[in-house]
Amino acid sequence: MLTTLPLLAAPPVAPGLPTPSPDPTLIWPYQAHFRQAAQTMADGVFDALDEDLQPRVQLLAVPSIDNATGLASLLGSDTSEYDPSAFSDVHTRCQHLHDRGSWILTERTEQTPEEPVRRRYEGYVLRLAVQEILDEHDKVHLTRASFAGWPVLINDYHVVPVLQLNRKTVRRHPTLRPDRFYTNGRPVIPSLIQAAIIRFHEECAKSLSEPEPGAGLLVRPRETDELVRAAGTLFMQTPAQDLGISKAEAKLYATLNTISSLRYEGMEGVGKMMLAARHHPNLEEVFALTCPTPLSDYRAVRKLLEMTTPDVSLLADGENVYALGRQIGHYDASREDLFVISFVTHYAWEFQHAGKVLMRTHYGQPSLARARLNRSSFRKELRRTFDLTNPEKVERLWEVAAEASRQKHGTLLVITTEALAEADRLKLQCTLIEPVPLTPLITRLVTAIDGAVLLDPESYCYSIGVILDGTATGRGNSTRGARYNSAIRYVQSSPYPCMAIVVSEDGLVDVLTKESLEEE
Repeated sequence: MLTTLPLLAAPPVAPGLPTPSPDPTLIWPYQAHFRQAAQTMADGVFDALDEDLQPRVQLLAVPSIDNATGLASLLGSDTSEYDPSAFSDVHTRCQHLHDRGSWILTERTEQTPEEPVRRRYEGYVLRLAVQEILDEHDKVHLTRASFAGWPVLINDYHVVPVLQLNRKTVRRHPTLRPDRFYTNGRPVIPSLIQAAIIRFHEECAKSLSEPEPGAGLLVRPRETDELVRAAGTLFMQTPAQDLGISKAEAKLYATLNTISSLRYEGMEGVGKMMLAARHHPNLEEVFALTCPTPLSDYRAVRKLLEMTTPDVSLLADGENVYALGRQIGHYDASREDLFVISFVTHYAWEFQHAGKVLMRTHYGQPSLARARLNRSSFRKELRRTFDLTNPEKVERLWEVAAEASRQKHGTLLVITTEALAEADRLKLQCTLIEPVPLTPLITRLVTAIDGAVLLDPESYCYSIGVILDGTATGRGNSTRGARYNSAIRYVQSSPYPCMAIVVSEDGLVDVLTKESLEEE
């Protein structure tokens, strides 16, 4: 039976009236607050990775074995697509998993107390059983992918956070082979999304384990950027583990960030580093170093990076740079023992495998290798800023923006309803041109020079090479360049409907409007 809590005490009932039945789905007083906080945290983390992931958080309550009268239920959700009765046999499934031995648990040492290991084992098996049911459900309902979190016992119920993501979006991003484990029982993290899922569930488990979880205003989830960085750190343990460098696993992410941040004689670092064991069959050494250089010797590695070319890379085993060389032959991607770190520009690098970008980082912040510009988000901002819905006009602007996003050296487009007047106002700090509707070809030409390109919602361009003005604002970002910050100042100061599309040299694309800046 559920434990009655003082805060849940019902108000006095008038004589002669029936006593109201307790809500069977109310496990603890603050479960709605907790779920709301978990949803807020999921929105922040997964929207930062890809806003099309559309995270949704459910809380599943599974009665403990000692709770003979309890029923599985979903807490505080009116929109769940799950049938709670599907989890009625979860304990039977746990027993089957135990009997089959189809579980992996981190190895126990003699110093580890037996009771915590038993609880961890029971929680692990229950999580697997819940995941089995979720997988069966998702095979029928193909729109979502569900991920069970770690069960936490609250008032004779195991509370299991369930995270749902858009299945199509999850599958759109490249990944390493899933469902692999190291010899110590730890799972191989195949993608940044999976690493973020693990970090999210860790935060949920920590919060659920606190006294009265959810009792705060909205709990206090960790900052989104911090959680995404933690996911990036976790994901970079995979190449370290695959190379058998366990002691490097916790610092490889930080090491690469530091190397990418350094300049050599004023020049930013650009080049590649291949991570693989020495004498890998698909690597050829051009020349070897007599004394391998530790990756922790950041400045020495940055200096070596100056010798790389598009064909010749640094060769490292996860701990040391041991040679310069190149890739040869046909690499069997299923081996997953040859990775590429591409230093794109200052403080930006990519983690690649078999020609696919698994993760990008910019100023220490990881992101997915998604399309430079999101079509649906771009259309949404056009509609919100200019009330523009005409399909032909929207498509023309999309083609212009998409072409600008391919500019290797970065560029800046400014769309405003008063482009002609602004071109005249800024004529002393731009190059005026005869109004012309932008096409992909013309866009490629006018974005080849420094400065902004000024156009209206009809796609007509009035000036190029524009040096933008604007009032200083507190919304700038010191980690971004002058192009990005000048765009923010201009958009914030403009009295007219305005949108800026900022294309950075490292491939980042930002669509800035007054509304989007206010939402940050």
